[in-house]
Amino acid sequence: MEQAAPSLILSDLDGTLLTSGDRVSPRTRSAIARAVSAGALFMPASGRPARWMLPVIEQLGIAPVCVCANGAVVYDAATDRVTYAAALAPTVLRQVAREILRATAGPLSRRGLGQVSFAVERTGDSAFDRASELFAVEPAYPHAWDTDEHAVETRDELLSKPAVKLLVRHEHMDSADLFDLVNPVVDPADAHVTWSFHGGLLEVNVPGVTKLSGVAHALGDASGADVGADAVPAIDPSSVVAFGDMPNDLAMLRWAGRGFAMGNAVPEVVAAADHHTASNDEDGVAAVLERWF
Repeated sequence: MEQAAPSLILSDLDGTLLTSGDRVSPRTRSAIARAVSAGALFMPASGRPARWMLPVIEQLGIAPVCVCANGAVVYDAATDRVTYAAALAPTVLRQVAREILRATAGPLSRRGLGQVSFAVERTGDSAFDRASELFAVEPAYPHAWDTDEHAVETRDELLSKPAVKLLVRHEHMDSADLFDLVNPVVDPADAHVTWSFHGGLLEVNVPGVTKLSGVAHALGDASGADVGADAVPAIDPSSVVAFGDMPNDLAMLRWAGRGFAMGNAVPEVVAAADHHTASNDEDGVAAVLERWF
């Protein structure tokens, strides 16, 4: 017998809800609309900053509460308000950057590669705050995506202000290999390291911050609850369905009563998930939601 319809739907965006063309397909949009009309809560959970949620929200046709920056930020699209942000302090940013540089210097030198470089995501109050005040990079930082909406700062300047995310970049490495070098030397009491893009990019957040903790804050903010950075939502996981494809989705997928790995998910996500669906380009999210809606 099919389980009851979920009351909460959590979905990653890139590689999950969105097609390779960065679109919400008509089938997926319709499935989400039916679910919301039936009373389910739909919540995007992404590594994206709040300002990058807007093109997706426009396609969905709804204004949900969004988990951003891997759980470090919660953004209410209906009111255009950042309701929660967990930022790394400058002392921690400097310490983590030093540890990463020490850990990578030898291996990268032996491979004939240059140093890693850094960027930071900061947060304001609105998704319409100036991007150049929120995203800053070192002069030599090789962008993973085309953008001219950023500030260029020295490393000292970059690490001198709180940031919700520290980005570690090396364009000539795979992210999984870079993670293997960096993660062992970053104390989990100082910061949490993950990745969601293959092309040599790591994402560093406050300890305990994951998309799952972001969901707890998103739900707790609505109820006025005071939750910690490593919080778990105070709802029955059996009423939750979640979708993802990358390591930054793992906490959310493992917790949800029905956690689905996409057909295009990386092997560690496929192995960790109890359920599987089609790829993002094959409407994998819609295929599952259509069981109930």
